[in-house]
Amino acid sequence: MSWDYRLAYSALKNLKRFPGPDRRRIYEALEAMKSDPFRGDVKPIQGEENLYRRRVGAYRIYFRPALSIQLLEIPEIIRKQSH
Repeated sequence: MSWDYRLAYSALKNLKRFPGPDRRRIYEALEAMKSDPFRGDVKPIQGEENLYRRRVGAYRIYFRPALSIQLLEIPEIIRKQSH
């Protein structure tokens, strides 16, 4: 059972701005999500239907799984800012 993912334009744009080593770690996490998208530090987003986030260091990958076609829609990848 293999999943695929599709990055939204805004997610891809943000990803290109991140430093090389961080970008590599995010791509590795995306590839790992192909085998099991809910493994690792994944939590549902409260108040949103079918939206989850995966933490990769200081970054958050937001995704919506489409179970019937095994596709992960990635609307946003952001860097979590400290307060």
